[in-house]
Amino acid sequence: MGLPVLLAVGGVFLFACGGDPRSPATVVYASGADLESANPLVTVHPLSRQVQRFVLFVTLARYDSTLAPMPYAARGWDWSADRRELTFHLVPGIRWHDGSPTTANDAAFTIDAARDRETGYPRFADLADVRAVDVSDDTTLVVRFSHAQPGFPLVLCELPLVPEHRLRLVPRADMRRAAFNEAPVGNGPFRFASRRPGQRWVFVRNADFPVALGGPPTIERLVVTVVDEPTTKFAGLVSGDLDVAGISPSMAALVRRDRGLRVLDYPTLLTTGLIFNTSRPPFDDVRVRRAIGLALDRRRMIDAAIAGFGIPASGPIPPDHPYARGGSTAPDTRTADSLLDAAGWRRSPGGARMRAGRPLSFEMLTVGSGDKAFEQLLQADLGGVGVRAEIRQLELGAFLAQARARERRFDALFAGIPGDASLAYLSSMYDSHLAGGVLDYGGFHTPRLDTLLATARVAAADSTARRAWIAVQAELAAQLPAVWIYHSRGVQGLSRRLGHVVMDLRGEMVSVSRWSVASAPESR
Repeated sequence: MGLPVLLAVGGVFLFACGGDPRSPATVVYASGADLESANPLVTVHPLSRQVQRFVLFVTLARYDSTLAPMPYAARGWDWSADRRELTFHLVPGIRWHDGSPTTANDAAFTIDAARDRETGYPRFADLADVRAVDVSDDTTLVVRFSHAQPGFPLVLCELPLVPEHRLRLVPRADMRRAAFNEAPVGNGPFRFASRRPGQRWVFVRNADFPVALGGPPTIERLVVTVVDEPTTKFAGLVSGDLDVAGISPSMAALVRRDRGLRVLDYPTLLTTGLIFNTSRPPFDDVRVRRAIGLALDRRRMIDAAIAGFGIPASGPIPPDHPYARGGSTAPDTRTADSLLDAAGWRRSPGGARMRAGRPLSFEMLTVGSGDKAFEQLLQADLGGVGVRAEIRQLELGAFLAQARARERRFDALFAGIPGDASLAYLSSMYDSHLAGGVLDYGGFHTPRLDTLLATARVAAADSTARRAWIAVQAELAAQLPAVWIYHSRGVQGLSRRLGHVVMDLRGEMVSVSRWSVASAPESR
């Protein structure tokens, strides 16, 4: 191992543990970027949301391994006869980490803040049918809806409770700037201990976490440290300074060769695609959008860029999800050429597509500082049908600023769209009015899509849910405001000293409170 890499690993260890010796019961988890915020009301970053749900806070309900809702902070719930009132019965004895009790007032405050447009909660639209939230007593909460609900509101499996006494004086419009976001008080299995901006977050075991919710965690300390370079992550795993690190697929074989490490790959709700700005040429023509989708050899790109750790995507929902629609992902350049011809884009003698003296070209915005392997493969496939794609890389903040701007100036975005363990994320990335929300198909709307989406939102856990969401996906497949390329599979390198690790569609940290460490790492 070269000196630069060794120095980088030393930096990882110092960032993770602040220069202090690491206890055997400390787990160090590498994150590619700093956690966005500790406040679940304003967070988009996927790992930040997992830390909120599984480490720092509790939710009223949570998903089981089949993505069905099950009790958590609410030990149960009841529907009224007309299914317009949902009454939650909270587990007594849950306390905030400052000692204050967690009550139904906190739950009501959280839901009311999340459904207030000024807050900017990314899943705002999924609470649009909530008419009122009432508190009967400290452990009883009643959510009242404008219309009868066919199923459980799955957003409540993904919205952690926040402390009213810490946030009630913060104006909703200022929630993104609350001091709480960087020094949170939670009520989950781990307490916030410290933060060094851009370097690490430290959480410690909550010895008072109620047995009814699973009891205290097994490990004593969880450190989320920022390590953005793949070689540094790999070196940190090999040296033992990191216990968990997302690794590039190309490094999976190297990790498997180390007797002290193992590779865990698993399905994720992260789908990467090309999001079009359909309000401007050339993507205001569905024939051009369809041609681009048909020109892409997804399997080749996955094998070449990420060593096969992905699944070709025909839509936004991964095939592991029960509501996946399916569809062909095979390239068809002949049909792509025909569609472009029909749209008036003719081949020039040099092979480029031209119309009225202008080439068929667009700028593709992407995030990062790497070699852009996927983007270059996509660029090559499009070049094969005469379309020129220019790649422009931005850092994450600048990328999101362009993606979220009300006046859309981009041509297309190459982006991975994260989702929590439900179809509701499809809804939230579609809504352009969400303040600070996630990507939204470039602002694309049709009356039919709006109607289908409204139906699907209230059918989330009903027997009609699968049909409703498949209808949404079918309309998206017909209109193609986005061309989906691949569904990610997570690839993590793990120290063999770490046990009881489960990673699935619910996330990488779903079992963090049950993680365990061996008394000593296996010798290499």
